[in-house]
Amino acid sequence: MSDETDRRSALRGDCARCFGLCCVALAFAASADFALDKPAGRPCPNLRGDHRCGIHTELRSKGFAGCTVYDCFGAGQKVSQVTFGGRDWRSGPAEHARSMAEVFPVVRHLHVLLRYLTEALDLPAARPLHAELRTALESTERLTRQTPEELSALDVAAHRRRVDVLLRRAGESARAALPGARGRKKDRRGADLVGARLRGADLRGADLRGAWLIAADLTGADLRGADMIGADLRDADLTDADLTGALFLTQPQTDAARGSAGTRLPASVVRPAHWTVRH
Repeated sequence: MSDETDRRSALRGDCARCFGLCCVALAFAASADFALDKPAGRPCPNLRGDHRCGIHTELRSKGFAGCTVYDCFGAGQKVSQVTFGGRDWRSGPAEHARSMAEVFPVVRHLHVLLRYLTEALDLPAARPLHAELRTALESTERLTRQTPEELSALDVAAHRRRVDVLLRRAGESARAALPGARGRKKDRRGADLVGARLRGADLRGADLRGAWLIAADLTGADLRGADMIGADLRDADLTDADLTGALFLTQPQTDAARGSAGTRLPASVVRPAHWTVRH
């Protein structure tokens, strides 16, 4: 197995090597996504003693749809097996459990950056930036391997801002290389498009970084080459939309949306099992 394959594999969650950290460290509130309130640091009542979910195959029907669209990007097994050397949070002192719960979100943020940087290095148009991108990837990976104390003290927001400058430049290069890119209005960065009617919209190469697309109607929309970093696609309708080559689209974003058999997706994500197949 190549180093590249190893790196990509490490950015996928492996629950068998994790101590159920997402079910402990994260907080959630009773809503359409979660059936109950749970504060950060308290184990979910559905978490079994073997760190597995007791209702994993029934999460949606039991009111925990939010769990089905979460991805730790490999941070769970990194914290469990590397940061804490395989020491179970259940068997240690309370401080040990608190430290794991505190460190997990930090490493998850870093792993998301690793996911984006890995994709940016695959962009031919961003080749002039590849040396800088590799340096950023290596420095981010080193940060993930710090001690619990160092990770707790890390200013992860500052590191993300530095990396984001590179990712933005990589995305701009890729979008500029799209056919017909010149002269088109594409900046929807951070736009409030909640519930927007964008059926059939031409959003090729659009900058949708951080855009609010909650419950937007994107049926049949052309999103080829759009930059999707941080775009909120919860309950967005992607039926028959074309996201071929969409930049930085992640599995959680896709899982949170609605789609169909006709939705075209980039190779970096898989079609969610819960999407309705329309005939």
